[in-house]
Amino acid sequence: MEKVFMKGNEAIAEAAIRAGCRFFAGYPITPQNEIPEYMSRRMPQPDVRGIYLQGESETASAAMLYGAGATGIRAMTSSSSCGIALMSEVIAWMAGACLPVVICNMARGGPGIGSIQPSQQDYFMATKASGNGGFRMLVFAPSTIQEAVDMMYRAFDLAQKYMNPVYILSDGFTGAMMEPVVLPEMRSEEFLAAERKKNEAWAATGRKGAARSHQIGAGQRPGFPRAPLEQKNKADWEMYESWKVNEVEYENYKIEDAELIITSYGVSARIARSAVDMLRKEGYKVGMIRPIKVHPFPEIAYEQLDYNKLRGILSVEMSIPPLFYYDVEAVVRKRTPIATCLRSGGEIIERSAIIEAAKKLYGDK
Repeated sequence: MEKVFMKGNEAIAEAAIRAGCRFFAGYPITPQNEIPEYMSRRMPQPDVRGIYLQGESETASAAMLYGAGATGIRAMTSSSSCGIALMSEVIAWMAGACLPVVICNMARGGPGIGSIQPSQQDYFMATKASGNGGFRMLVFAPSTIQEAVDMMYRAFDLAQKYMNPVYILSDGFTGAMMEPVVLPEMRSEEFLAAERKKNEAWAATGRKGAARSHQIGAGQRPGFPRAPLEQKNKADWEMYESWKVNEVEYENYKIEDAELIITSYGVSARIARSAVDMLRKEGYKVGMIRPIKVHPFPEIAYEQLDYNKLRGILSVEMSIPPLFYYDVEAVVRKRTPIATCLRSGGEIIERSAIIEAAKKLYGDK
């Protein structure tokens, strides 16, 4: 297929449209503004015939997404960090209602309004607490624009499969840069009609006097809203546990003989990979573990390591204090030393800093 040269945010938006997204609601915030801008141009075009709405706030936009998702069409929103935080109440509603929607966070520095530069300080918000009630989502973490495109395309299918919101955790660096990408094919109208047909049993139609009552939330997970809420909580838990078997995704890079493991995700992993290559050229036996989905966390990748030969693990992320590090620490369980290499507040982590930290942890050859 032909490659096109695109900015990350615009490629993500086009991938969503090609995946069948026909409703977008959002609110401007740097560094994701090109996503709603692109959607505002593309959604009305004849080959899409979708709906674009700019809400009066992030909260309003999330509520609009709830309404669209409740009709059974493919729908999404995007924002950045503090904007996603404002959406958190409605994201919890959407998880409670079992709505198959997609949420994209092009993260920026924090806490609070922070800075407009890229960061990875939303890891806990994405993987642990995107809202109240203890719900979870599948969380993708792309390290390239091509991965972001592919993940966005898959996200809508997974949202439909599990009747649950799916989350793309990216950053302003990936959104702003340009790379060649291969775009996926446009989902056919026949495919989208079949998807809507699957949702007829629960989706709201807006027809007065309809023969059936609306059962938003019933979806493919029976028991809610008619059964006690605890029953839904148990069904959700079973689904989350199934993800640990069926939805774990990670990359092992040059770990076969590695004596030191660098572990990272997203844009930091992109930089760490080149650090691994440079360290290898200098004779250091270094490899990398990269979660492709950061939830469910790929515990198996770390369990399979031979801790008898490891000198340590270097956890790399653009967050101070570290966040991703704690998931690594929890699975490693003190079987080898763990060090960190960190930046935050919109500062991009440098390959030289990773190499220096890796050599220090590696020790004398």
